[in-house]
Amino acid sequence: MFILYAIVLGLLLGRLLGGRLDGLAGLSFRWIGVAIAGLAAQVVLFSAPASNDMREIGPLLYATSTGAVLLFVPVNLRIRGMAVIALGATLNPVAILANGGTMPASPGALAVAGLPTTGGYASSRELASPVLAPLGDVFALPAGVPLANVFSVGDVLIALGILVVIVAAMRGPVPALTTGAPESPPPPALGVSPGSSPAPSPPAPAALPARPADDGTSTSF
Repeated sequence: MFILYAIVLGLLLGRLLGGRLDGLAGLSFRWIGVAIAGLAAQVVLFSAPASNDMREIGPLLYATSTGAVLLFVPVNLRIRGMAVIALGATLNPVAILANGGTMPASPGALAVAGLPTTGGYASSRELASPVLAPLGDVFALPAGVPLANVFSVGDVLIALGILVVIVAAMRGPVPALTTGAPESPPPPALGVSPGSSPAPSPPAPAALPARPADDGTSTSF
């Protein structure tokens, strides 16, 4: 949910820097359906009552949905900002896999966010002996803030990459628009059908020889 703040901030920053919202229409993502399916699965996984019934299979479903999102990233590296997203999206699974399918969360971050340490399945929780703890959820949006939650270094990089993608697209070049109607060809001459060549003009008549000048003399017969 921390990602939603990155989207809003990217839109605001893009406008402040002179960007245009219609620039986002120029973004062309590959495999966008795979990413949407993975994110939708995670929304269901972390929402009650589904999260209360998935404590056993939750890690497997989370890993699968995360893998679906990861497939989306490398095929879109040509887009500015996606490399930063790829780095963040790599750090999170590393921490999760190192801890048996659970992202370790610091007790302090959970307390700041006002999140319980027990209950249904959660993507992150307090662990007794976390591995790669600095890559875990060590930051938090405080309780009382909309969508308060804990987040990791990887999440920060993902959010930063999303911000770059949005701002770069909004400030990108705008395609030139054709103004006015194109000039129409001149109408064909009378008697000439469109697409055909006009008939050649008849040759000009030859000039008559000049009459000799009258010198005042005449001859009579």
